[in-house]
Amino acid sequence: MQFYRNDTDEPDPQVVAEGEFALRNFQDLDCWKACRELRLFVARKIVPEIPNDERYRLGDQILRAARSATANIAEGHGRFHYLDNAKFCRNARGSCAEVLDHLITAFDEGLINDDLYSEGQKLVERALKVLNGYIRYLRQARTRTDEKRPAHE
Repeated sequence: MQFYRNDTDEPDPQVVAEGEFALRNFQDLDCWKACRELRLFVARKIVPEIPNDERYRLGDQILRAARSATANIAEGHGRFHYLDNAKFCRNARGSCAEVLDHLITAFDEGLINDDLYSEGQKLVERALKVLNGYIRYLRQARTRTDEKRPAHE
């Protein structure tokens, strides 16, 4: 399910049903899919390149950060509240930034080549872009919900 049309800030109208997104679970979220792609890249391409003496230091840290991004999105989605969900998505955003920092470290220390670094950087940027869009959607959805509530007298 495409959350945003062509990576814009505009929701895809085919996904919107009466002002709400027809999501069955967190796996339908494009932000989770983007973070999953980043996590798989880290696990399959980055960690195997890291020498054994760094595998349980930098390798473990970058993999934990990548796993944290998808886990936070899943946990936030399970909270069923806009503010909680947005908070966990901001945590996921921080985890993506941490992955980027670890990629920079690995590159600076000569543990990964320029191609792997560039690919990882693009995946992080994509994940952050989609996460920012989803966080923006959650804020707007909360505002719409608050506007529909009857005013207290």
